[in-house]
Amino acid sequence: MGVIQKIALVVTIIGAINWGLIGIFDFNLVAYIFGDGSVVSRVIYSLVFITGLFNIALLFMRNRHQIMDEV
Repeated sequence: MGVIQKIALVVTIIGAINWGLIGIFDFNLVAYIFGDGSVVSRVIYSLVFITGLFNIALLFMRNRHQIMDEV
């Protein structure tokens, strides 16, 4: 696993933890730390979004390589 993949995974996990806190406790950790709607909060949400898309791409790329290995 490359460095970019590890960074994307860590950011996605942080986003998942934040969403878990929102869903279970109605507590938004990012908004609490950086302010609701602040520029920093929006950057963090955008990074989580981008890394989520990156991880989706990795999922499909990994499956494509496994299929090619089996053939």
